[in-house]
Amino acid sequence: MEKTKQVKLIFERSREGRVATNASAPDVPMVNAAELLPEGMVRSTLGGIPEVSEGELMRHYFELSTLNFGVESGFYPLGSCTMKYNPKINEDTARLPGFSMLHPYASSEDSQGALELIYNLEASLTEISGMDHITLQAAAGAQGELCGMLMLAAYFKDKGEKRTKVIIPDTAHGTNPASCALAGFDVIRVASGKDGVVSVDAIEKVLDEINEDVAAIMLTNPNTLGLFEVNIKEISELVHAKGGFVYCDGANLNALMGITKLSLMGVDIVQFNLHKTFSTPHGGGGPGSGPLGVTKELEPFLPGPRVIKEGDGYALEHNRPKSIGRMKAFYGNFSIMVRAYTYILMMGGDGLKQVSEMAILNANYIKEKLKDTFELAYDEPCMHECVFTDKWQNEFGVTTLDIAKRLIDFGVHPPTIYFPLVVDGAIMVEPTETESLETIDSFISAMKAIAKEAKENPDKLKSAPHTAACGRVDEVLAAREPILRWEAKGPS
Repeated sequence: MEKTKQVKLIFERSREGRVATNASAPDVPMVNAAELLPEGMVRSTLGGIPEVSEGELMRHYFELSTLNFGVESGFYPLGSCTMKYNPKINEDTARLPGFSMLHPYASSEDSQGALELIYNLEASLTEISGMDHITLQAAAGAQGELCGMLMLAAYFKDKGEKRTKVIIPDTAHGTNPASCALAGFDVIRVASGKDGVVSVDAIEKVLDEINEDVAAIMLTNPNTLGLFEVNIKEISELVHAKGGFVYCDGANLNALMGITKLSLMGVDIVQFNLHKTFSTPHGGGGPGSGPLGVTKELEPFLPGPRVIKEGDGYALEHNRPKSIGRMKAFYGNFSIMVRAYTYILMMGGDGLKQVSEMAILNANYIKEKLKDTFELAYDEPCMHECVFTDKWQNEFGVTTLDIAKRLIDFGVHPPTIYFPLVVDGAIMVEPTETESLETIDSFISAMKAIAKEAKENPDKLKSAPHTAACGRVDEVLAAREPILRWEAKGPS
């Protein structure tokens, strides 16, 4: 249902002859493009480009910004994604001219500061995780996963072993199976137990069936139910005994850092999410970064080049005969690394530990305050996030989607819904450590108010949101027939 507020597209604001800026004279000689490009590749006009004044242009983008919801707009409890506030000091350091103006093709001699930062950030992540080596190349968590799986494939090929099976619990992150498949492995799915974690018996049974064909187990800890995999140490020992590796998806590191190290759990490979745990922009505010940590036996297969210490300076090591090659142009998304390193230096070891402790406290507080209003998927102490369901509201015809849409009217971004898939009608809430008690209490009050409305006025939820620029949309139609471009006659 469309709302009354209509936003004009930039094309609709256009009037012939208006300009937003005057281009300065070029500081290089002008060249006729027709002399450089093949015939038919050069346009005579820029037809279709909006013509507006600078004021109209700024108003257009400001108006669009007010329609967007970000972590600075309000509470953003997106489960499994750690949408924490991004400190502005991160932006200041990323914009330092020595970093922001550094050309990617600059020589190592002219990039010493950047190389030193990369080297030090790798060392910091090594200390936090307990891994032996880190690469910062991967551009996102999923690419970090793929990097790890490609390294495993290269490792076993180098040893002359053909191992094809990777065990993945049903509480692992959703991209894990795809990363395995892209690297050439077959996925063996294992169901979690009644307590929401993977049992030793279940892993033993699978290992007995596939035996020496196991390449790895790929699990998420804490898992996507927000629960700590209490059997991970024993499971790691079982997999290692079969010659396999233990891969941990580290996207949920916000519950562990400073408290424990993944190496103590028997983990051999872990990917991090700098755009989650280490407070760099997430989603549309990206780009992302998904560093990968490994044990020393996998180091030869890390993507190259690697940053190494060379005398009093730093250099790029290209001679890596067993490397899987580059995962990203240049050395990854450098500005995100600057932000993450700033955050780590600002927080220090004690600060990072407090982050984890506060994230866990906030999630358990929400769980306890709402467990009599919304059914808990698992009534266990959680880590950084908790998972409810819509079972009790379903009695009144209200679904998880209705609850999520109604939250928008309370100025709250909806939590993750219908994930993890092992929970019917899942409502996955992650408050992070950056939210105040007042904000969390306000969210709890909103959820209780919505639960009351579900009983007394369910239609109010089914027609929500009521205060957003756009009401309930046909999401299936929007996915199947999206409007992707503008023509003079209108959208097409």
